[in-house]
Amino acid sequence: MKVVILAGGYGSRLSEETQKIPKPLVEINGFPLIYYIMKIYSSYGFNDFIICLGYKGHLIKEYFYKKLIYDGDVAFDFKTQSIINLKSKQETWKVALIDTGIDTLTSERLYKVKDYIKEKNFMLSYGDGVADINIKNLLNFHLKHKKIATLTAINFPSRFGALILEKDRIIKFEEKVPSRINGGFFVFNKEIFKYLDNEMLEINTLPNLAKQGQLMAYYHNGFWQCVDTLRDKEYLEKVLKENKIKLY
Repeated sequence: MKVVILAGGYGSRLSEETQKIPKPLVEINGFPLIYYIMKIYSSYGFNDFIICLGYKGHLIKEYFYKKLIYDGDVAFDFKTQSIINLKSKQETWKVALIDTGIDTLTSERLYKVKDYIKEKNFMLSYGDGVADINIKNLLNFHLKHKKIATLTAINFPSRFGALILEKDRIIKFEEKVPSRINGGFFVFNKEIFKYLDNEMLEINTLPNLAKQGQLMAYYHNGFWQCVDTLRDKEYLEKVLKENKIKLY
């Protein structure tokens, strides 16, 4: 089964890093974010990836090219101008790197890789979030309900208190109210391509699926972290370094 990773955005809120590199290449304890995401999937046996490139996509291509060369034994045939991989010391990944445009939004990015997806179902992740999610349980949930789309619902505490109102009167104040948000780990049926446009997935595609009863939520109550800011990056580095969380 294919795993699509959206890796083309500007990552402007992490400009300290993304002025030079795309967000999926931001390093967390010596490894880029996209490496962690792919290891999560490959630990459950999913090794066939399609990466949607955009902003500074050539650097992501360079990363995988260098990884193939440096992490294995290779031979150079100068007569045929070819490189032969003699012995691999790394993951058994198959990675398709597809240029989907600089300013393309997520719904259109996905549509641009449509021809590379032949299976009935496929998975998708954003290129900036990780979780200790059980991918097989997520997939089984999707296959069982037989709807077009499944997103992962994350239990995320609000940073702000919530006002409980009765007309104009505040009757209760609740601190750090937990809410469910989109965690960015999806499973889609190929019918999704009929709903895609040139906007973000969250603008039209997912709401339209929800209206038609075709969007289901898989609840993940474990660890999840999106790297949007430098503070997020430092927090993820800390919890991984201290072995508080095992992603794969």
